[in-house]
Amino acid sequence: MPTSQTGPAQPVAIIGMGMSPGDLTAVHRDVIAAADLLVGGRRHLAFFRDRVPETYTVTADLKQLAEVIREGIRKDKRIVVLASGDPLYFGIGSYLARNLGRENIRFYPNITSVAAAFARIGEPWQDVPVVSLHGRRQEDRLARALGQAKRIAVFTDPACSPQWVGDFLSRRQVLDFRIGVFECMGTDEERVSWHRPETIGKQDFNSPNMVILKRMPGEGGERPGLHLGMPESAYAHEQGLITKAEVRAVTLARLELGPRQVLWDLGAGSGAVAIEASLLMPGGRIVAVEKNPNRIEQIRTNRDRFGVANLDVVETVLPDGLGDLPDPDRVFIGGGGKALIEIIAKVCRRLTGEEVLVVNTVLLDNLHDTVRCLRSNAMDIDVVQVQASRSQPLADSERMQAMNPVWIIRGRKKRPDGE
Repeated sequence: MPTSQTGPAQPVAIIGMGMSPGDLTAVHRDVIAAADLLVGGRRHLAFFRDRVPETYTVTADLKQLAEVIREGIRKDKRIVVLASGDPLYFGIGSYLARNLGRENIRFYPNITSVAAAFARIGEPWQDVPVVSLHGRRQEDRLARALGQAKRIAVFTDPACSPQWVGDFLSRRQVLDFRIGVFECMGTDEERVSWHRPETIGKQDFNSPNMVILKRMPGEGGERPGLHLGMPESAYAHEQGLITKAEVRAVTLARLELGPRQVLWDLGAGSGAVAIEASLLMPGGRIVAVEKNPNRIEQIRTNRDRFGVANLDVVETVLPDGLGDLPDPDRVFIGGGGKALIEIIAKVCRRLTGEEVLVVNTVLLDNLHDTVRCLRSNAMDIDVVQVQASRSQPLADSERMQAMNPVWIIRGRKKRPDGE
């Protein structure tokens, strides 16, 4: 809990070290020199251990760290915390602010490792997404960034290392990124090197390090170009079990997809709708759910063929497993079999705001049952019937061959009166 609202007589100073003590200003050094208790990692304390009365080495036990600082505050000590880079940029500063109270802290910022890395290569970075893998596996966050950016900064850790990043890219067949590894910046051991996803696993790197990913067109080999309305032949699929290109295009329009959304594709089949949805969802996340193991492999094959990094594949029998999925902004149900209405009902219970649900069916009974279910769950409904015809050769000309009509049913939670 925070200490008193009036704050201690000596606010805790949290100083960003930048990449090394060479990045400290005269103001930083004066604050450190006046410390009664200097707190930091072993590497940072080594520079100042003989210059201050008392030190405390930070460990993974952050609760103990906060208690040590509180005890120092109670004794009216001048406490200085040394933090890597900038303390409020994926650093310890936010944790201490929450636990000690912002009124008890004064921050002294410094250069971040991201800024330092891009300075090393002489490139601007104002539009670069930053992903932290520290202490947790963030495959979904990295996948989102890969879906929207040509350059990405990645904070690594021993578990999610540069080699792990390369393996992640290789598994997703996203091979047109080069991996820049920035080791021990600001020290005599600093090194910058560039690697390909498929070969970085053979390398060793010193810690600490961070990664910059840069898309290099043409380096990942030839990959089929992805666009809306791809022909069915472009996808691995079971005969007949794929949403036709014309229906796919209308379905995607009805979903009203946009940046950073989460889309569920339930009963995904070949994954064609999910894969083309990625073009409309920069920074978004797509979850394709399918029960058939053969189709699961087809979805993965199609995902990797087109390098769609932000598509996750879940094997489960619907409606089981829906509770484990992230909250959706958009839901597409292209298959559900006899459990279709149960699936729709459970999806409706997960929708609380302006989310959109789209259901495709070719069966009259499913059309009627879906509409009734959506109405009973307080959804606004509109239905579109799509019946396309394709030209086929006949003699010296062409004839039109009709495809099965498809009903595209869209539901959205009703707005309260007056909105």
